[in-house]
Amino acid sequence: MDSLQFTAAELGRRIARRELSAVEATKAVLDRIEAVEGTFHCYVTVDAEGALKSAEQVQQQIDSGELRGPLAGVPVAVKDNISTKGMRTTCASHILDNYIPTFSAEAVNRLQRAGAVILGKTNMDEFAMGSTTETSYFGETKNPWNPEHVPGGSSGGSAAAVAAKECFCALGSDTGGSIRQPASFCGVVGMKPTYGTVSRYGLIAYGSSLDQIGPLTKDVTDCATLLDVIAGHDAKDSTSTARDDGPFAEALVDDVQGMRIGIPRDYFGEGLDAEVREAVLGAVKTLQERGAIVEEFDLSLVDYAIPAYYVIACAEASSNLARFEGVKYGYRAPEYDGLHSMFKRTRSEGFGAEVKRRIMLGSFVLSSGYYDAYYLKALRTKALIKSAFDKAFERFDVIVSPAAPTTAPKLGASLSDPIKMYLGDIYTISANLAGLPGITVPCGMDSKGLPVGIQMLGDCFQEKKLIRMAYTYEQSQNRRVQDEQTV
Repeated sequence: MDSLQFTAAELGRRIARRELSAVEATKAVLDRIEAVEGTFHCYVTVDAEGALKSAEQVQQQIDSGELRGPLAGVPVAVKDNISTKGMRTTCASHILDNYIPTFSAEAVNRLQRAGAVILGKTNMDEFAMGSTTETSYFGETKNPWNPEHVPGGSSGGSAAAVAAKECFCALGSDTGGSIRQPASFCGVVGMKPTYGTVSRYGLIAYGSSLDQIGPLTKDVTDCATLLDVIAGHDAKDSTSTARDDGPFAEALVDDVQGMRIGIPRDYFGEGLDAEVREAVLGAVKTLQERGAIVEEFDLSLVDYAIPAYYVIACAEASSNLARFEGVKYGYRAPEYDGLHSMFKRTRSEGFGAEVKRRIMLGSFVLSSGYYDAYYLKALRTKALIKSAFDKAFERFDVIVSPAAPTTAPKLGASLSDPIKMYLGDIYTISANLAGLPGITVPCGMDSKGLPVGIQMLGDCFQEKKLIRMAYTYEQSQNRRVQDEQTV
């Protein structure tokens, strides 16, 4: 029995039925990590000893009946900007390469209370700034479908780990598409919940008004299952929200009859790869055949989303990253002359080029004389984008688009042109600006054998509609594959 083939939910069921143990599942995935990690580099830290010890304790709780949840005994990976008590948390940056938190993020605490086994910390773009996982201080992660290509970012390590079977599911964070875009590039399912659905306590901040933790999984069932575990109000996070709309797994219904899908014309114009367009529209056709009502519409202000996003995100980053100066924790420059020299040398040596670029941009737009011209204008644009989505969701249940303009580019292609990398976020950033939920589901392959993902966006707190539509599409694809195999 190859346990690595199971989804997280299926593995949890088999462990509950005593068909295999949490320890056996953990050993299997650790063996897999040892075999392929040298090729894909999905992790910054693998805690094999801690994972096996945790698996033994979890198995005892399962045997005693204390743990009965769907993820009990399931090995899980965590993005390296999410704090884990006693386990190195680096944000893939030199400035935090020796930082070991004294507490865990609320999302991690919830996973552990549910009986999940934490394998280690996945690689990412430094401080979540990037779209390829190439800005990591520890080296780039490679796409499991083709190691010459990027896995996306900034949660590329988590997405690649799921795709490479180096974990059964993983946590990522999404500031401008950092879960949904790598999910598309790696052929897995990724969801950014509504802002406030998952506590940000313990998430090392990039853009506080935009960041949100979410799941990266093998299928939609796992996505809903993991979201049920990590979602909920947290008194330690004033932006977290108490949800009373029941378990997300209730939305795993194979039916979209009468659901209304909006197709924004602005997202299917110039700059979109022809093969991506064909795959996404093919998925829309499948949903239409299942009874969904499809209509094109104009979603205004798309051209302003990227500049507004980067002004706001970089402004918040320049403030959030001010705490990393070598005084309390993390890296400190070995040679300096006085306090200000220590600050300057520590930050110059500790941060990478992309992080420095965004700190400088953020400091500029917040500076005297430019605050009104850039930052306040970006905030007004953010409000207008939210208003445009509010108007769209009066007509539609779900808005469908590509997750990215292309499939995964080759390693090195994006870093040579930062502006092109920023423009690659065009389809995902609006959801963060408006606080909306979004999910990416695999919908095909291009001629190079690289995955294509379809993005589905919903109104605030309407994750269940997204899960229902994504699940219906996934089931339709599964039946199609089964029919082809039968023939």
